[in-house]
Amino acid sequence: MPQKVNMPERDPQIRRRDFEQVNAGYSKEEMLAEAKRCLQCKNPMCAKGCPVEINIPGFIKHLVKDNPSEAIKVLKQKTNLPAVCGRVCPQENQCEKSCILSKKDEAVSIGNLERYAADATVNIEDNISIKKNGVKVAVVGSGPAGLTCGGDLLKLGYNVTVYESLHDTGGVLRYGIPEFRLPKKVLNVEIEKLKKLGMKIVLNILIGRTKNIKDLFDEGFKAIFVAVGSGLPIFPRIPGENLNHIYCSNEFLARVNLMRAFDFPNYDTPVRSGKNIVVVGGGNTAMDSARTAVRLGANRVKLVYRRSEAEMPARLEERRHAKEEGVEFITLTKLVRFIGDDNKAVKAVECVKMQLGEPDESGRSSPREIAGSKYMIDADMVVLALGVRPNPILPSLTKGLNINSHGHIVIDENHMTSIPGIFAGGDIVGGDTVISAMGMGKKAAKAIDNYLKK
Repeated sequence: MPQKVNMPERDPQIRRRDFEQVNAGYSKEEMLAEAKRCLQCKNPMCAKGCPVEINIPGFIKHLVKDNPSEAIKVLKQKTNLPAVCGRVCPQENQCEKSCILSKKDEAVSIGNLERYAADATVNIEDNISIKKNGVKVAVVGSGPAGLTCGGDLLKLGYNVTVYESLHDTGGVLRYGIPEFRLPKKVLNVEIEKLKKLGMKIVLNILIGRTKNIKDLFDEGFKAIFVAVGSGLPIFPRIPGENLNHIYCSNEFLARVNLMRAFDFPNYDTPVRSGKNIVVVGGGNTAMDSARTAVRLGANRVKLVYRRSEAEMPARLEERRHAKEEGVEFITLTKLVRFIGDDNKAVKAVECVKMQLGEPDESGRSSPREIAGSKYMIDADMVVLALGVRPNPILPSLTKGLNINSHGHIVIDENHMTSIPGIFAGGDIVGGDTVISAMGMGKKAAKAIDNYLKK
C-alpha cells in the first residue's frame, strides 16, 4: 500500500511569529498520490462515520481523475462549508477513524483532500437551480449549525433570513478559531457563496432583545431554527479569580480573531500580551489560546491540565503543533488559587499535583489531589479555557421554551422544541464540535421541511 502523504507544514520557528496558516496545502501531485490510496470500498464505512453523510469515495474518485470541479459538486450535496470542514473537523475521530485502511495502515487523509477540492474551486460559482416556494424561515445564529440549516433550506426553496447578534458572520468559526487554523478569507468565501444562493443575513440583531420570537412569527416566518451557541464562560470558582489579567478564552480569542487584534496597527483592538502566560484546559480552545499567546509575543506559555495528556480532548495535531511552537504542557495539575501583586494583578498560580482514579461520567479517569503536593507557577497573565455554558438570553426570554438543568434547549427527535415551529441545534442543545453542529443543522433542515409541508 502506498505511504500516506502528509500535508506540508510551515516551520514551527517561523510560524510561531505570525498568524499565517500552519498547513500549507497539498500540491496537485501530493493530492493525486493521496487520493489514489482510497480503496473505493463498496460499503464505505468512512461515509457512515461522517456526521453530514458526505459521499467520501464519490468526491475522492473525481480527485483521482484530477477533477476538483466535479469533486466539489459531490461535497456540496451534503456540506455547505467544505473549505471549513477540511481544516477544522476532527476527521481522525470520525470518517478517517472508520476508514478501512486505519485497521492495518494509516487512513486516507479525507480532510486534507476535502480542503484541496474546496480550495481548487474557490472561484467557481455554485450553479444550483432552486425553485422558490415563497415560504419564509428564520435562522437565529450564523455559526456552523445556522449556516448549514439555512443553506439546506435555501436549496429546498425556502426564503431564509439569518439573524446574527455580532457585527460579523460565522459564530464560533470567526471568533473562536484562530487565523492560523482557519483564515477568515476562506470563511468569507463560503458565506458569500451562500448569500449568492439567496441567504439573507442581518447583523447586529440580538433575538430575544432587539426582536423576540413572536416578532419573527408576526413578520411572516413560518418556522424558526435557533442556533445561538454556547457563549457563557465557565470559571473555576477559586480564590483570586477576579484579579486583573485573568481572562476567559472567549474574550481573549474574540479580541484576536473577531476583532483582529493580531493585525495591529490595521486594527486597533486592545489585547494584553503577557510574557509569562498560563493557559488552563485541555481542549482545542485551550490549544488555540496557548498558540495565540505564543504569537502575540509571550516568552513562556504553560498549559495546565488536571488529567494526563492521553485524556485531553484536543486534537492530536493541535497538541503536536502547540508543542512544536514552544507551549509547555503541565499535566496532572490543578489550579488551587490565584495570587496577586500590590496592584491586584495576577503574579502566580498555586497548583496541586493530581493522580488518576476510576473513570467518571465522561468515561475518563477521574483526577484526585495528591496530598502535600502544592506548588507555585509564576504568571503575569492567565487564560481560562474550561468550557462554556449555553447562551441563556433567548431561552430565558422566550416563554414556553423548555430548557434542561444544564441550560440546553430541549428538543425532540426532529429537533423541534417545546414550541411548535421552533427548532434548535448546535451547542445550544448540547453539541460539542463544528461538524456535530453542522450535522444537527442538516437534520433540522429536513425536519423543518417536513413540518412545513404537513
